[in-house]
Amino acid sequence: MAAPLIETSTDIEATPEKVWSIVSDLARMGEWSPQCRKVIVRGGRTRLGAKTINVNKRGLLVWPTTATVTRFEPDRQITYRIAENRTEWGFEITPTDRGVTLTERRVAKNGKTTAASAFLIGKFMGGTEPFDDELAEGMRETLQKIKAAAERG
Repeated sequence: MAAPLIETSTDIEATPEKVWSIVSDLARMGEWSPQCRKVIVRGGRTRLGAKTINVNKRGLLVWPTTATVTRFEPDRQITYRIAENRTEWGFEITPTDRGVTLTERRVAKNGKTTAASAFLIGKFMGGTEPFDDELAEGMRETLQKIKAAAERG
């Protein structure tokens, strides 16, 4: 069973608009994520209902996924659902006195993904718990890269 929620946050000294400009540009995800190397936004524009094709890489393994943007609230929140495993990924921006807190989360409803995803994680990714730990570490790395970009201006 997958972790129902994987979540991490970081504080960023930048405006919500600046951070939003980064996290809502899904085509740039390959710059931030250690696993998701490329995102193609079908139609070229990120918006509610937008569909993406994603290329993921871990070591020698490369696999595609597809997603649909399920929540799109400018300067606040973007969420997308991965079709192949039914998880939801997203970013939430919360204003603070010094900028924002940016939270990235992955939700697996009731800790469940698809049977195919569970099989592949068990067979090729070292098992659910180590893979969930790897995803959490990847989130921390992603947020640090986004923070650096936002604070550079």
